[in-house]
Amino acid sequence: MKHILPLLALILVSLASAEDKPAHLFILSGQSNMAGMDPKLGFEPEAKKLFPEADVAYIKIAVGGQPIRYWVNEWNDIATKHGVDIAKAREKDEGTKATAFFYPRILSHFAEMLKAHSNPASITFCWMQGENDSRTGLQAPYAEALKQLIANLRRDLKRPDLNVVIGRISDHERINPPAWKVVREAQVEIAKGDAHGAWVDCDDLNDKEVKGVMTNDLHYTKPGYELLGRRFVRQAKALIEGKKAAENGRPQ
Repeated sequence: MKHILPLLALILVSLASAEDKPAHLFILSGQSNMAGMDPKLGFEPEAKKLFPEADVAYIKIAVGGQPIRYWVNEWNDIATKHGVDIAKAREKDEGTKATAFFYPRILSHFAEMLKAHSNPASITFCWMQGENDSRTGLQAPYAEALKQLIANLRRDLKRPDLNVVIGRISDHERINPPAWKVVREAQVEIAKGDAHGAWVDCDDLNDKEVKGVMTNDLHYTKPGYELLGRRFVRQAKALIEGKKAAENGRPQ
């Protein structure tokens, strides 16, 4: 999968401005379908609508074509438990790619965001990734790796109440159907099994006409990316308010 967009590490902290307002902070991370989501076109408008009396801020760390191991330092141990040949899996990794180099970037940019919002009312981690691990046949350790990533964030941010909204990879299953199915099911299972978790359905976000034929593309349409951002915010709002998130992944 090509790296369709460069790394984004954005901090935007003024969807509202009063210091005495409660702050809701978001971490947006993942690979190409997170990189392709422009928060200004869906996420930000929905946040302004749903949190009119609050300050909302976010960071975004996303690059196309990235496996989950680039976020999880424990991935080698996890993958070994699942029978993965580590050397083969990492044969194309070079330099810093041998480590979870995206994870410390999340922590460093989040620390900067905290300077403006030192006591946030909530923190929500929005995750849109999994296509790479499906494509390369590394689906077996995926669920445990994702759980580890969530646990690491809760530990390092000192927020056991961290909310998690997982975008389920779409119904583009042509690359590696069996692996795609495993990752999709794992994402929903993890979200539903987490007291602070929810998931987002992306199956209707990638419907495109290619040479006159409707197809489930790997990447989403512009309206699809906008709706992805809105769904992340809607599910997060339910979690923040202690309400039940939409079980079908399509909050209205």
